[in-house]
Amino acid sequence: MTHTLKKQCAVVALAVAAAFGAAQDVAAQSGEIFMPVLVYRTGAYAPNGIPWADGYVDYIKLVNERDGGVNGIKLSFEECETGYATDRGVECYERLKSKKPVLVNPLSTGITYALTEKVAADKIALFTTGYGRADSADGSVFAWNFPLLGTYWSAADMLVQHVAKKGSLKGKKIALVYHDSPYGKEPIRLLEEHAKKHGFEFIKLPVTHPGVEQKATWLQVRQQRPDYVFLWGWGVMNSTSIKEAIAVSYPRLQMYGVWWSSAEPDVLPAEAAGKGYNGIALGHSDERDFPIHKDMVKFLYEKGKGTAKSKDEVGSVLYNRGMISAMLSVEAIKKAQEKHGKRVVTGEEVRWGAENLNIDAAKVKALGFGDMVQPLKTSCRDHEGVRRGRIHTWDGKDWSYTSDWIEADDKFLRPLVEASAKAYAAEKKITPRDCSKEK
Repeated sequence: MTHTLKKQCAVVALAVAAAFGAAQDVAAQSGEIFMPVLVYRTGAYAPNGIPWADGYVDYIKLVNERDGGVNGIKLSFEECETGYATDRGVECYERLKSKKPVLVNPLSTGITYALTEKVAADKIALFTTGYGRADSADGSVFAWNFPLLGTYWSAADMLVQHVAKKGSLKGKKIALVYHDSPYGKEPIRLLEEHAKKHGFEFIKLPVTHPGVEQKATWLQVRQQRPDYVFLWGWGVMNSTSIKEAIAVSYPRLQMYGVWWSSAEPDVLPAEAAGKGYNGIALGHSDERDFPIHKDMVKFLYEKGKGTAKSKDEVGSVLYNRGMISAMLSVEAIKKAQEKHGKRVVTGEEVRWGAENLNIDAAKVKALGFGDMVQPLKTSCRDHEGVRRGRIHTWDGKDWSYTSDWIEADDKFLRPLVEASAKAYAAEKKITPRDCSKEK
């Protein structure tokens, strides 16, 4: 073979190798596991989006800094700004999937709806911790969706249970002031079923994006005078709702926000007037003194590597939520490595890991989270893992728990979840998995 021919063959071989390499797992080539971070640090939802993103990214950084990665495999990430817009979220997903992520956590129910079919085709696990589709708790149909810790149906059920303990709901009124989006609409079906069961009047009050104009909504509240108002808002909508409630003299003690409507950015703008406002907590509030918080300060903030503007943010409600969301993602990766080896795992392997999580109280404590996360166990049948919460109440300066643990009534919820999942499967021509055969 001539020197020229050898060179030509070498060039072809390199080209083939490059093409082959491009088709392989980019993260595996670099020896890292890639986790995209869809965020919104700008716009009307930034006050709530920023602390969640800071907590999520900081946990990834902590695992790398403190632990050297996950069983020796470093985590890599890249943020992509969605502005909480579904189309931008899909654009972020499509751009970042070329880096072969093993999972995605979009922090948007609208984006979740848009990605549900895509992730199944792309084999990327879809983590929607505390949000997303309620019916995706049924893993036999939604094999790639993981609404860990609680769905909006679970949240609504817990809130109804809580107010029902104060007295019979028969003949009373419950209003839902909700963001007019897939997120805000999620609890409607469940609350309609509870209205039939308990005999209360259910009033639906949608609020148009971004939620800064609500005077007409709260005029209806003043006129109809519901016994309770459930708030399903996000971003500036939440603080606006509380201010408008104050303006029409609606008691904050009779207001209950979902866990995305009961954080510091929601109540601080109202100052002391927000006192008495309640929310259902997703297992945690603004705890700041657990080992995980101390590790964040020690390994990141004292070294100038923290994501937030100040270490004072560590432990805020949504910062904690972001940390917990990232922790559950990392635990799914660890679980995948238990089965497939301590290496760069694939999205399909992480999906299996997420479906086989078994995090008991001792494990939660060992991870440094104290009692911020309830023990959870997932399976093919149950992608939610646990459905427990507590009421926390704003005293004008801080949050404090004001109820015992509340567990969503799965006997009431499960038939609704399965019926909705079955309808989705029929629409999308999905054959549900036989969970008895899954291991």
